[in-house]
Amino acid sequence: MYHSVADRTDDPYQVTVSPGRLERQLGWLRRRGLAGVSMAQLLRARAEGRGARLVGLTFDDGYADFNEAAVPLLHRYGFTATVYVLPGRLGGENEWDSPGPRKSLLTEDGIRLAAEAGMEVGSHGLRHIDLTAADDETLAAETARSRALLQDITGTEVTGFCYPYGTVDERVIGAVRDAGYTYAVGIDPGPLTGLFALPRIHVGENDTDLRLHLKWRLHRWRRQPVPYAAPYEPERARP
Repeated sequence: MYHSVADRTDDPYQVTVSPGRLERQLGWLRRRGLAGVSMAQLLRARAEGRGARLVGLTFDDGYADFNEAAVPLLHRYGFTATVYVLPGRLGGENEWDSPGPRKSLLTEDGIRLAAEAGMEVGSHGLRHIDLTAADDETLAAETARSRALLQDITGTEVTGFCYPYGTVDERVIGAVRDAGYTYAVGIDPGPLTGLFALPRIHVGENDTDLRLHLKWRLHRWRRQPVPYAAPYEPERARP
């Protein structure tokens, strides 16, 4: 789980990794025979029994620096990733991180560029709010409306959702399923862990080779394992 890729200045929420550090981390994966892929690729491979050496790379919030700094490095290593974006804040800033440095978010054109570069585009909701505190109307917009907007922008089906702040409950999971997504990622969803609440490991500027090794090895003990499940397919209306 990454966020912004840029030279670090003030970073109280530890959401920024420098391009140099990201390159070293991608190199660490390559040296161990691991390949970084999007979450959609990882889940397809896992369903086919061939996901053992794949690592899902995700970038939350849809920062503009994803195209500028992350994509060239991913291409250099032959990797892909998923970027979770906010269609309700196109070209805006990360106003939810206050206090903290302001970072530009992807525009509509930027989202298209990410998709054209071979990256998976997923939804992070509309405006980055805690969905567990949202009323039913807002929750429907943050899930279903954001998916519709992104599909209009990219011209492709959007299958992945990322819970803002990692907060999730059964009601929110139900809304994500009903909106037509096939999977969703969280951070540490505990007993809710599953295809619609996949756990992730935060990776930041301080993660050296040794720290990455420890996180990789300890992940299975720190996070509840995800049992195999075929990708969810929404029920289709009969003609």
